[in-house]
Amino acid sequence: MTNAIDVERARAETPGVAHVIHLNNCGAGLMPAPVLAAVLNHLRLEAEIGGHEAAERAVAAVEHCYDAGAALLNCRRDEVAVVENATVGWDMAFYGMRFAPGERILTAAAEYASNYIAYLQVARRTGAEIVVVPNDAGGQLDVRALENLIDEKTRLISVTHVPTGGGLVNPAAAIGRIARAAGVPYLLDACQSAGQMPLDVEAIGCDMLSATSRKFLRGPRGAGFLYVRTETLERLEPPFLDLHAARWASRERYELRPDARRFENWENYIAGKIGLGVAIDYALGWGLQAIRERVYALADGIRARLAALRGVAVHDLGVEKCGIVSFTVDGHDPHAVKRGARAAGINIDTSSAFSTRIDMEARDLQLVNRLGVHYYNSEAEIDRFLDYVEGLAPRS
Repeated sequence: MTNAIDVERARAETPGVAHVIHLNNCGAGLMPAPVLAAVLNHLRLEAEIGGHEAAERAVAAVEHCYDAGAALLNCRRDEVAVVENATVGWDMAFYGMRFAPGERILTAAAEYASNYIAYLQVARRTGAEIVVVPNDAGGQLDVRALENLIDEKTRLISVTHVPTGGGLVNPAAAIGRIARAAGVPYLLDACQSAGQMPLDVEAIGCDMLSATSRKFLRGPRGAGFLYVRTETLERLEPPFLDLHAARWASRERYELRPDARRFENWENYIAGKIGLGVAIDYALGWGLQAIRERVYALADGIRARLAALRGVAVHDLGVEKCGIVSFTVDGHDPHAVKRGARAAGINIDTSSAFSTRIDMEARDLQLVNRLGVHYYNSEAEIDRFLDYVEGLAPRS
């Protein structure tokens, strides 16, 4: 276990740990005190002086969110858009592309439902084709198969970095090297990876990346962000525009913003934007590599101890596994396991085939329990959770 994280300080700065054992950071992380204060302070200011007037006072804090996003991703601040959530960010990039009949979208077997539904809609509208790249023996996207599938009709490579239903980490940088060599745009859904591991868009080689505030970054709900590489920006036209994304240049003409904020709209959650910037600063203060080491170690320990329990199956795939753990207990409905944990003061969740249909159907899974640990979780909390699961497991 790494000693880089001061767990006592992290817990002292996380008010929620006094009330619950929170192992659902893959759903939404507990906000640390500085983030909570930033959000509440701005909301109080809105209540006291008015929303527009409060926004005028908060310009520096709002603008800092772009600097923080750039520092998190190793990109330029004008390559960052701050939007309502990760899905909006992903949609603005994906639907900003143009597809023709026969053009192909290459994606992964564990792709998230919202993304795959968008592929289906675009395929129906345009005649584009969806190609699912098979997994390798370790359960991650097979990069050799990906390379072999690319042809002159390949329009986009779009992959979820960390799928919603388990600990798999797809090989994002290896995919990026193939995408760059082939000259194919690459969209990475980093909703579950942002905040639990380093994300360097130059090392990854993606052209677009979407992420959320509320999960491992521990920011407020209602905020997310989108990275678009400068060289890609002019190839995308947002699916909808307003007077923030574009300028009404004449009665017959508009001009898009020259930066990634063309994917935003004027009305936005100012307190959430401020909170996101503070949350990124907070994560960077701990160090993403130190966070990764502790989160991975905690999750590895949970997997090993769950696998040792009679009647408990761990379902995580991948050569690299992150802080999300998926499991089932023989004879127990995952919803009931979740409810029982909640009654015991422990937050975990479920993940169903409706979220990752291709992957889960291939493994004959319909519903699993899911948890996501974070660096502020203590070993004592994990012991309490494992005691709860052990109490469910059959004795003989």
